[in-house]
Amino acid sequence: MRRAATIVMLVLGAALTACTTDDPPKTGTARTTPASTEPTSASPAPTGPAATASGGPAAMLPGRHQPLWPFADAAQVRTWQRSYRTAGTAAWHLDAERTALRFTRDHLGFTEIDRVTSRDVKGRDAHIGVGYRTEGSRTGTAAVLHLIRTGEGGDAPWEVVGSDDTTLQVLSPAYASRVTSPMTVGGRITGVDESVRVTVLGVGSTEPVGEYCCVTAGGEDSPWSAKVAFEPGGGVLTVVVSTGGHLKEVERFALTGVRP
Repeated sequence: MRRAATIVMLVLGAALTACTTDDPPKTGTARTTPASTEPTSASPAPTGPAATASGGPAAMLPGRHQPLWPFADAAQVRTWQRSYRTAGTAAWHLDAERTALRFTRDHLGFTEIDRVTSRDVKGRDAHIGVGYRTEGSRTGTAAVLHLIRTGEGGDAPWEVVGSDDTTLQVLSPAYASRVTSPMTVGGRITGVDESVRVTVLGVGSTEPVGEYCCVTAGGEDSPWSAKVAFEPGGGVLTVVVSTGGHLKEVERFALTGVRP
């Protein structure tokens, strides 16, 4: 009887060991992110209602960053990467400076802004100053654009996500906020005889979906505001404010990203 009991205990112990070995881990290294999403390697996967398994805008970038240009979502990033890998198409996406200038000239239409005035690139994060020639070899900076590399791999392209505001600021609407038409756009400005224009653009179009011209402003850190009607559509909207007219048509601009 004692020998039989010992055999039974050995058999039960082996069975329990086998079950424990075959069970998948419940915590720690268990994968919780759907395979079809594409978070950046340095950031956790996005969460919340906007993060979708189809790789929508929220899946492109870490944190609250809004994809303003040139890619509207992760699917567009992957499409370009396939084209680049097979045919070398549009290699400028891999250069933060060229992306910043193309955004300024091609998307915003500020053609007199034609040079890079400053460069600060750290890993997947870049701040690129864009501007114009003033007198001789001097230059003026119109804006400092914030870009982030989005997607996976060594050919992850650059995406414009905002601007670093200084003497021309956009304080309302708040970055990444939800907006309805008409929306109040406002901020602060330092300057003399300024005329602030507000333009609202979608990701894939150079034609404004809303525009207001112009707000007369000036002084030292003075407030300005305007109410702008726009055509609501899908995706992120870029709200651009600009002023100029002294040396160039556009001498300063700032922008923010919002969702209709």
